[in-house]
Amino acid sequence: MSPEDEAPEVSAAPGTTRATAAGAATEAAGAAPRRRRKPRAPRLRPHPFGLRTRLILAFLLVAAVGCGTTAALTYRAARNAVLEQTQNTAVSAFREQVDALGVTLPVDADSLRDPLMLVARQGKPRPWRVYAEYGTVRVSSTDRPTSSVITPELRARATAGTATAHGSFQRVVKDGTPYLTMAVPAVFRTHATEGTAQPTGLVFYAVMELDEEEANIEAMVEAARDGALPALAVALIPALIAARGVLRPVRELRHAAHSMGRGRLDTRIHAKGSDELADLARTFNESAAALERSVAELRDAEARARRFASDVSHELRTPLAGMLAVTEVLDEDAGLLDTDTARAVRLISSETGKLAVLVEDLMEISRFDARAAELHPDEVDAADCVRKTLQHRHWTDPAQVVTYLDEGIRARLDPRRFDVVVANLVGNALRHGAAPVTVRLYAEGDRLVTEVADRGPGIHPDVLPHVFDRFYKADRARTRSAGSGLGLAITLENVRLHGGTVEAANHPAGGAVFTVRMPL
Repeated sequence: MSPEDEAPEVSAAPGTTRATAAGAATEAAGAAPRRRRKPRAPRLRPHPFGLRTRLILAFLLVAAVGCGTTAALTYRAARNAVLEQTQNTAVSAFREQVDALGVTLPVDADSLRDPLMLVARQGKPRPWRVYAEYGTVRVSSTDRPTSSVITPELRARATAGTATAHGSFQRVVKDGTPYLTMAVPAVFRTHATEGTAQPTGLVFYAVMELDEEEANIEAMVEAARDGALPALAVALIPALIAARGVLRPVRELRHAAHSMGRGRLDTRIHAKGSDELADLARTFNESAAALERSVAELRDAEARARRFASDVSHELRTPLAGMLAVTEVLDEDAGLLDTDTARAVRLISSETGKLAVLVEDLMEISRFDARAAELHPDEVDAADCVRKTLQHRHWTDPAQVVTYLDEGIRARLDPRRFDVVVANLVGNALRHGAAPVTVRLYAEGDRLVTEVADRGPGIHPDVLPHVFDRFYKADRARTRSAGSGLGLAITLENVRLHGGTVEAANHPAGGAVFTVRMPL
């Protein structure tokens, strides 16, 4: 079925005579439009990981990285300072103690034990465990002659020659306990080589625990950690302030865009500052102003077009009423005229009737455009309304129209507008489809469903989206239409006025199907 390229003659007021079609009083075009409820702004869904959360997390991350980096550098510097001070004090004191010892060569264990005990007691900053090695001789200030903390590396450096005359040290961790190990070789100077130290082969070692220093360092780490948590809590305040400052224009932009989406094109954003967000706000305002001007121009042009169509329709009704009366008389006397004159009279009569239908349809569609169309619902028997529509158009031949109407369905409808809907759909099916046209009426939940189907070739898929467009022609080459081209558009508006929907589709078995759903 080809829709609306040749629209049916019935549309705004089907079933009336040509005289009454042009002169019947309908709703005033200037009637007050229906009051519509102002749409409420939808509640914005919270975003757990929205921009605010990401900004705060980024701010806190930077603060945490800053605190961590500062704490790490501070810890490293403090640890090195504490350990260096301790080891410098210990190494210097140990070297002085060794230099002050008077050792007679060759060395025996008994003569070394008492000096080692004295050096161990005078250790700085705390007592040491002192060991001496001379060839195979091993002497210490403890009950063990050697220490497992002293590493082969330190022994190698201590016996390397004059390069180690000032001593060596090494920090060692064993079983979780830190130690400072020191090695100072005993040297002697001769008159021939005054000022030059000569190794004697005797090496003194000292071992001192660094547990107190490590405890102090751990205390500094805990203090830095305990101080970082309040710092992050304090950083949360500027993070919230910064996030609020960034999100305020974004929030204003969101509200403004939503307001414009509801039709308030005069919405503007207060732009202040010179940053990127301020530039965005100014750009939005400029775009909104340009859009408002364009829409105002389009609305003005549309309003002028509607007024023109309405005014022309009103002006045409009066002369059309006279023309229809005259052509009706001429039709009655056409049989008394010669053939050519009778043909011309009937042509004039037919075209005048089509013009009357077009004028009525233009007036009806202009009322919808002006939102002046009113609904006068009444509780009616839906099946009885359909039968009356078909009877008034003389569509009672079963070969032309077949009905399947569920009886007893009560619906609250505007009888006149429902009559227009059914008449337009059936007339369109008879004109563009193939008989028989099937009309079905049934209830589906809380909806009244009306289906009109024909046996024609159906609607081309490219045409389906446009079947309810005004003056749409499937074949652009065809400029002549039997109807007004507004029938299905008026049908759609009448269905919408009832709060319903109308759909066009192709039946799998062939033909077009129009389905109307209205609330009961």
